[in-house]
Amino acid sequence: MSQMHTDVVIIGAGSIGTLTALYLVRRGLSVVLLDRGFAGGQSTGVSPGSLRLQGRNPTEMPLSMRAQEMWEAFEDDIGESVEFEQKGHLFLALTPAHLDKIDALMPIEAAHGNFCEKLSRDEVLRRWPCLTPENLGGMFNPRSAVVNSRMVAPAVARAASRAGALLFEQEEVRLVERKGDTFFTCTDRDRRIESPIVVNAAGMWARPFANSFGEDAPMFSAGPIQMVTEPVPQFLDPVVHSVDGHIIFRQTRAGNIVVAGHPRVPVDDVARRSRVPPDKTLRNMRRLLNAAPGLLPQSIIRIWTGIEGYLPDMLPVLGPSATTPGLFHAFGWSGHGLQCAPAAAESLTQLIVGGASPIDLSPFAIARFTGAARPDEQKLRDEFEDNVVRPRSGAAAS
Repeated sequence: MSQMHTDVVIIGAGSIGTLTALYLVRRGLSVVLLDRGFAGGQSTGVSPGSLRLQGRNPTEMPLSMRAQEMWEAFEDDIGESVEFEQKGHLFLALTPAHLDKIDALMPIEAAHGNFCEKLSRDEVLRRWPCLTPENLGGMFNPRSAVVNSRMVAPAVARAASRAGALLFEQEEVRLVERKGDTFFTCTDRDRRIESPIVVNAAGMWARPFANSFGEDAPMFSAGPIQMVTEPVPQFLDPVVHSVDGHIIFRQTRAGNIVVAGHPRVPVDDVARRSRVPPDKTLRNMRRLLNAAPGLLPQSIIRIWTGIEGYLPDMLPVLGPSATTPGLFHAFGWSGHGLQCAPAAAESLTQLIVGGASPIDLSPFAIARFTGAARPDEQKLRDEFEDNVVRPRSGAAAS
């Protein structure tokens, strides 16, 4: 068996795992980063790439706003392009209830320094004449951006490796145990790594590692449906997002239209398989044409989904273990972790190196599930197909 020693072991090479590795080695710590697949191969890589600021849970806004600052300097920081483009994000109102939601959101966003424009129907059509004349208005955030999500984690992993981190892909962690002040992480390649610190960033598969140290979070799995069309002439700059999230689309710099939309579908996280139901593809294309009726039907060139981990309150677990010194968690981002990833990784790094985070992480503590954490019933109803197995009402504390 191969024996190693390092300051930190990170389990999971998604956006947060790779960024935490990069920031830690820059602070002088040695890091081993492990992934049973490839960097960015799960939820990071299946994201549509939207770095959306508006419409987030207010609890997340400090992380989100700090992350936006970091994204704006991201490519210079890591030394590679991830196709970052800052063209804004439009919440499109298609019903009176959508307008009510926009009215409720505007002061919340402003209170966090996230200033959005409320647009009338005519203003929407003047700026984006491709959109439906049946729209009732919108809320536009010019600061929101997009990236190519498939590029992010691999690019950060390369930057971390150049800085001195050791990345082992296609290597599955079989066991993490603690003896005294030392963790022993054992993999399926007969590698045994000693470290005083472990970061559990294993996505949907983070729960067993938490369980092995006597704590739990009621995570469940689902898959976001994404598709991309053939290239068409440029017609759209921002991400367009119906207020209820049932249709989300943007145009890439190459002209392709990336399409997504709730509800999310069931996946098999045990067999690690996910499948796009054909009716979901047709439904999203109909919604696209309803939102942008000037488009002719386009040929779809790729359809995909992945396996993401969700928590009943739709907030992540981020911060130190409640039971075990030296163990830190970063999982359960419920489909919106990419935008927050730089600030989440920065906060973890500060906790590990300096003992305090610049952002209050207490709302994301894993211990909330032993108390009064409440499910977000509205999101659980609206954002998942009925056959997605998710915690029952009141089950967040189970």
